[in-house]
Amino acid sequence: MSETLTVPPVSAGETTNRDAPRPSKNQQFRALLNSDQVEFLLEAHNGISARIGEEAGFKGLWGSGLCLSAQYGVRDNNEASWTQVLEMLEFMSDATRIPIMLDGDTGYGNFNNMRRLVRKLEQRDVSAVCIEDKLFPKTNSFIGGHRQQLADMDEFCGKIKAGKDAQQDDDFVIVARVEALIAGWGLGEAMRRAEAYHRAGADAILMHSSATNADEILAFKREWGDRSPVVIVPTKYYKTPTDVFRDYGFSVVIWANHIMRSAVAAMQEAATMIARDQNLLGVEERIVPVKELFRLQGASELEIAERLYLPEKGAKARAIVLAASRGSELGELTENKPKAMVQVRGEPLLSHIVSTYQSVGVNGVTVVRGYKKDAVQLPELAYVDNDDYETTGELYSLHLALEKAGEQDEALVVSYGDVLFRKYILEALTETEEDFAIAADANWLESVNRYRSADYVRCSMPNSRHAFYSHVTLEEIGEDIAPDETHGEWMGLLKVSKEAVPRLREAVAEICAGPDGRTATVPSLLRVLLDRGEKVRVLYSTGHWLDVDSLDDIVAAGSFE
Repeated sequence: MSETLTVPPVSAGETTNRDAPRPSKNQQFRALLNSDQVEFLLEAHNGISARIGEEAGFKGLWGSGLCLSAQYGVRDNNEASWTQVLEMLEFMSDATRIPIMLDGDTGYGNFNNMRRLVRKLEQRDVSAVCIEDKLFPKTNSFIGGHRQQLADMDEFCGKIKAGKDAQQDDDFVIVARVEALIAGWGLGEAMRRAEAYHRAGADAILMHSSATNADEILAFKREWGDRSPVVIVPTKYYKTPTDVFRDYGFSVVIWANHIMRSAVAAMQEAATMIARDQNLLGVEERIVPVKELFRLQGASELEIAERLYLPEKGAKARAIVLAASRGSELGELTENKPKAMVQVRGEPLLSHIVSTYQSVGVNGVTVVRGYKKDAVQLPELAYVDNDDYETTGELYSLHLALEKAGEQDEALVVSYGDVLFRKYILEALTETEEDFAIAADANWLESVNRYRSADYVRCSMPNSRHAFYSHVTLEEIGEDIAPDETHGEWMGLLKVSKEAVPRLREAVAEICAGPDGRTATVPSLLRVLLDRGEKVRVLYSTGHWLDVDSLDDIVAAGSFE
């Protein structure tokens, strides 16, 4: 079945009909303005808050000047430039499929600035702009409103006309915001200005008030009637029941700054708690998981797009990292954490291994923990715990991981939590078509730890330039292969195709059920696979990996790139 790519991502629970034409955002906003019932806009100030508003069920959004300024950390005095506001609006528009009305302050200048603003908003699929009849640079209406000067009425009318003449889409909306009540000029002046702005072409009037009750807003609506839609912002008179607004026939109610204010409260609480506790235990259960951020960002849509548009680079694979052992040979370094979590260049060994996997597109990594398992905590990994790590071997850890994973339609790479390897080695393994493949170091004689215990391999042919073009297979693996028959050292990497994973699972389960199965190793698994007639492909390398077994290896790992 082919996959469908939807941009932007469809909101949770929403279905689409690709054959049904969807009204444009401008048409949607025009419908809200002319609705026979009161409609609501929710404040949003960036892409993620816009998407949250859409998912909550709002039909439109308010790009609040106060909140857009606040998210930049500056005052609501036109300190954020209009181009910075436009940039954020573009993210908001891209993140949603509902219309946005910008709180356009005074239009950022004279009639000419207004014309350019309208053109730029239309280019970004923003459906409406509200401009207020104050002087540029503006001051927030709730800060000394009675001391603020209003714009010349005729000049403001010219600004409205210029904006209407500049718009390309007839459904684009310009709302004129009257500040006469804020400035204390009374209902008469509010009516005079509203009528002038209506005649100048404003699609709606936003009547603003800083009173703690709705009396003057309701008085205006009684006088105004239904000459044009009326928009209100009940931030101060929030105690007024919404049914009152319905009864008076207001068109749109804006909840103007409450998403930003609620976010600030939550951030302050979390920051205070983390600073006080110096850990995340108190805050983690009170906040959304990281995966919710990924969902809101549309991470799943990107995964679909990658499958549609990126060329395949070998089989898709997941990984199992066996990291249950302590690594007692490292002494005090592993007294409180396993070897996989020993620091190398400021990061645990395991982090370096996972980064290599991720660099070739292997993102589903499962780690088998055992010794000091609580110390193994890295993000975006799955974990399986081998609580019997002291009496079991690495194959039993693999058995536990395979059981927990269940049936998965992906290739698999198995490695250890103390083996570093170059990216190209992993790429070569994941690109092989064979059911089973391993990596072997043909430079085993030059190893600085040549005389340590290791798993050597005898293959169908030794490494050479001819071997690069040949199908080299494994014939024997173990610690006791004669030197003159040894062709390399196994590097601790095993790749299994998705078709062969069930056979792998069966072989591992059979070995673990045997008399010595709980202490078996991965090399013993490879011997069983050979006995069963499986072909194991061998890919030669010449160094470029490191098995961390000693303090000297830790030092060497510091320069392993």
